[in-house]
Amino acid sequence: MEKTFSKHTVAKTHYVPYATDGAKENSGGSTAIMIMGAILATIFAASTAYSGMKAGLTVAAGIPGSIIGSGMVGVFAKKKGIFGKNLLQGMSSGGESIASGMIYVLPAIIIIGGKVNFFAGIAVGALAVLFAVGVASLVENYLLVEENGKLMYPESTAISEALDASEAGGDSLKHMGIGGIITLLTTQVFGWVNSVMTFVGNSSYRWKISTEVNPMLAGIGFVVGLDVSLTMFAGSILANFGITPLIAYFTQMAGGGAHVWNDTHMLMSQMNIDMVAGSYTKYIGAGMMLCGGIIGAIKLIPVIVTSIKKTLNARNDVGEEKNSLGVVSLLVAAIAIFIVGAFLAGNIVIAIIAGILSLVLALLFVIVSARLAGTIGCSNAPVSGMTIASLVVMTLVFALMGWTANAHNEILLLFGVFIVTAISVGGAYTQTQKVNYLVGGRRSEMMKYFMIAALIGVIVVVGTTVILAPQLAIKSANPPFGLPQANLIATLNTGILSGNLPWIMIIVGIIIAIVCWMLGLSIMTVALGFYLPISTTSIILVGALLKLLIEKLTKDKALRETRLSSGVSLSSGLIAGGSIIGLIGIILHVTGVLSNRVPAGFAGSNGMAVILLIIMAATIVIPLMQIKQPARKAQKQ
Repeated sequence: MEKTFSKHTVAKTHYVPYATDGAKENSGGSTAIMIMGAILATIFAASTAYSGMKAGLTVAAGIPGSIIGSGMVGVFAKKKGIFGKNLLQGMSSGGESIASGMIYVLPAIIIIGGKVNFFAGIAVGALAVLFAVGVASLVENYLLVEENGKLMYPESTAISEALDASEAGGDSLKHMGIGGIITLLTTQVFGWVNSVMTFVGNSSYRWKISTEVNPMLAGIGFVVGLDVSLTMFAGSILANFGITPLIAYFTQMAGGGAHVWNDTHMLMSQMNIDMVAGSYTKYIGAGMMLCGGIIGAIKLIPVIVTSIKKTLNARNDVGEEKNSLGVVSLLVAAIAIFIVGAFLAGNIVIAIIAGILSLVLALLFVIVSARLAGTIGCSNAPVSGMTIASLVVMTLVFALMGWTANAHNEILLLFGVFIVTAISVGGAYTQTQKVNYLVGGRRSEMMKYFMIAALIGVIVVVGTTVILAPQLAIKSANPPFGLPQANLIATLNTGILSGNLPWIMIIVGIIIAIVCWMLGLSIMTVALGFYLPISTTSIILVGALLKLLIEKLTKDKALRETRLSSGVSLSSGLIAGGSIIGLIGIILHVTGVLSNRVPAGFAGSNGMAVILLIIMAATIVIPLMQIKQPARKAQKQ
């Protein structure tokens, strides 16, 4: 009988993959798959790098990669089937993951007046890939297998649904179209209708709340459920209705001589609510992530130790593949980072200290990123927040050592490129391997294909940055590239080295994180809500509430399980459609094919966004409530 992924998204102790070992013997990789994967890796790395530097937006490539890859396999390598398509989505993610990390820091070198060396950038990026895959491989069995049913990996589920839909069709394909149409109408593409409802308080109690009608985010909310979504939204409430209004209240009292710490031309009393959040509240969130990352990684030390022991003893559980490539990659990267660092810095002391710091911080946050992929996916993982936390620590050490010259800052940022690339790759690799686990592919095969794609991505992203360097260096009111994350990091590093940084905000964030830990809350989940825009966390909560509505309206237990399982499939379609069209929209905008258009009149009002939200909610709830009896369980042939 027909077999789908939907039934596997319900928490289970034992998971039955898509295919048995016998079905895999003659399927999977080939020269044709490698060539097509290299092409996809190049396309996604280049487009993500360009769009990310232009608009500060990136879209995870796993879902669009699975759709495009399915079409390519259908034309050029049909016999490879779903396993070939699976490798292509992995290579798409591998190339894109480089851009989604590297563009946050690499352009910062240009912003501070430095120059990006092509070969140095490739060396640092390649070592980051080896290190991230090596670290993630030590804990992937625990995260993907032992935690199956606990860590939901929403985007991995969506990718596997897309692969499954390409094999057998299904409701998820219909909702890919719905998610794509809604995204198509908004400012992400044509800009015909407003998709963001916003309410602002302008009195002495200054606040702002907004919700973006985004089918991709709503789908993620349905998959992760109420607990994660509500905890995340609690962080947003604290930030937007507690901390930011409090800071804004006191900034209104500031005198004419009080300027914003990172903008001497702006008086504190003139800041609007968005400026307060960007210049101060965000740094509290960075402090929370710093503390949460450390605590989360400490908790995983036993897992890391166990994984290392198992690998060194060459003892594997039944059905668990050996991890020789992962261990070798980790060792090579850990040793080579000191050699490359000494060559770039010309100072062995700097190379040793910076190398140790970057390895420790990358280790911590790669593991955190791998876990976050299991809760909210990679598209909304706070890579920039974890990078900021890491660079705060490293820059402070540089300042204490007296390495405050601009040349030292360049070296520091290169080590920052290593960290941010490793963080991004760690999450993407784990998410990709989860798809591979759901499909039933070989873990070692996916690791090789992913690493090759990521190394291709390094070459493409560094090359793109070098080519665009003259434009990236332009500073004006309307620069050709906005570089929001890179500008923030350049400001952060320069501020620490010069002694001009709101340290109180970082410390407050650490204290809030400790309080969350004492209360038994997930620090990183709260910090996510604190750091991400409330427009993002609120629509994720909406998706979770729709899931709760289905649960409450369905009294029969078997029928409830069927509807929820089908809901994950439908949500996966929304995620797939929204992300694919969103990615295309970003590329069309930043390349000038489409101009930015702001809807006017009722089409641009909050009322329009409310109507869009109702339509989106109806497309989720109505089809699920029309299911009248439990679906027959799929069986193996």
